[in-house]
Amino acid sequence: MTDQELIQITTAALASSAQRAGHRLACRPGCHQCCVGVFPISQLDAHRLRVAYEASPKRAVIEARVRDAIVRLSPEFPGDAATGLLDPDDPAFEDFGNDEPCPVLDPATGTCDLYEARPIPCRTFGPPMRTEDDGLAVCELCFTTATPEEIAAAEVDPTFLSLEEEINAQYEQKTGKRGPTLIAWALRE
Repeated sequence: MTDQELIQITTAALASSAQRAGHRLACRPGCHQCCVGVFPISQLDAHRLRVAYEASPKRAVIEARVRDAIVRLSPEFPGDAATGLLDPDDPAFEDFGNDEPCPVLDPATGTCDLYEARPIPCRTFGPPMRTEDDGLAVCELCFTTATPEEIAAAEVDPTFLSLEEEINAQYEQKTGKRGPTLIAWALRE
């Protein structure tokens, strides 16, 4: 399986969920609540972002936001700030960077400057997804008046998650790059 195939499968799973969710899914260009607060991304997500970043006509403006984010986040980085390898199990991670805007978020438009290359967590935030504790998580702006049954009816098919784990492991094996990072570190010059 390739990264492109994973993206296609993920996109199809999200499209199916969005169709079943209808008006209850508030996600649209300009809605960027999910773009504030840091979260771990895989090395494959980082690679995909980096390729798009290097070809982006907005590279200079993104680079400035990346530098600013790294300056703000480095002092309390839960992991190794020099390498960008994150330790999501560090108790400090829970409260780390919760108010930090994504460095690829265009603050004027509320849209993603690298949207086509966005990480899997960005692609899957919003629609109902099963959590480790077997609950369904949704964006707090979506499904505000929905019943539990309506939420469950729009659940994202989680099949792609095992495929994501498999392709991430293959990428790490092939490149030797291991461990989660943050978007700012993925794009650091």
